[in-house]
Amino acid sequence: MPMRDIRLLHEMFIPGTLIGPFTQANPGLGGVCTFVGEVRHDHGVEALELTHYEPLTLPGMHDLADRAFERFELMGLLMVHRVGLMRPGEPIVCVSAAAIHRRDAIDAVDFCMDHLKGAAWFWKREKRGGVWHWIEPREQDHADLARWRA
Repeated sequence: MPMRDIRLLHEMFIPGTLIGPFTQANPGLGGVCTFVGEVRHDHGVEALELTHYEPLTLPGMHDLADRAFERFELMGLLMVHRVGLMRPGEPIVCVSAAAIHRRDAIDAVDFCMDHLKGAAWFWKREKRGGVWHWIEPREQDHADLARWRA
């Protein structure tokens, strides 16, 4: 049975404490691919806040994991996403995929991140210069997501 760890967290996490046990829980893997997204330090970002619609968020993440398992030959999938207030340098998201072959692991992480970034249940706002600004998905985020529909 594939290893699956899908979480929504309100507190900070340390990616290495998740990735090590995830890797160990998938004996015989050929490769693990991991992406960790952090709050940027650029352009005077003081804070990032993510809010979400609770009844859809975690079920939506599980649905995304189901689609990743259907599309790629995975041994395991780890998907952790933060909500709430975060400071520059803090991790926002960690997605890790284990597979026999590297391409499935790499593509599964890319697939999950494109969906989390472009079609998820999160609303983001950044604080710069003491003022909050809403962040909308970029054109590139939509283009990244669209390539999986082909």
